[in-house]
Amino acid sequence: MPIRNSKKYIPNKKEKYMCEKHKTYFKLKLTEWKNEIIKSNSQALYSSNLVDNVSSPDIVDQASSYTEKNVEMRTVNRQIKLISKIDAALKRLREGTYGFCEETGEPIGLKRLIARPIATLGIAAQEKHEREEKIHAEL
Repeated sequence: MPIRNSKKYIPNKKEKYMCEKHKTYFKLKLTEWKNEIIKSNSQALYSSNLVDNVSSPDIVDQASSYTEKNVEMRTVNRQIKLISKIDAALKRLREGTYGFCEETGEPIGLKRLIARPIATLGIAAQEKHEREEKIHAEL
C-alpha cells in the first residue's frame, strides 16, 4: 500500500535517508511542479496567440511584439528543458537512485533536494563542476 504523507509533511534527518516517506514527498513535489509548468506554458502559448501585433502597421508595435514573443518562447523553451529534468528526477525515483550524487554516489542531502528537487550532484560535486565550467569559459 502506498504511503500517504500529510500536506504539512517535510522530510527530516531523523528518518532513514530516501525512505518511502521521502520518496513519496519528492514524487508529489516533482509531479506538482511539472503540472504547474505545463499549465503555465499552455496559458502563455494560448494568450500569446490572442494578442498579435506583428501585422500592425506601426513598425514599433511590430518590433515590440516580436521581442515579447521572443522572450516568451525562450521562457517556454527553458521550461521545457526543466520538464525534462523533472522527468529524469522522477525516473531516478522509480529506479531508486534519486537523492544520490551522480558523481560520488553520496547522499545529496534533504535541504538541497527540498530547495532544488532536480539536483543530481551533491554540493561539493556541484561546486567542482561550476569551477571547471568557469575555467573552460575563461579559456
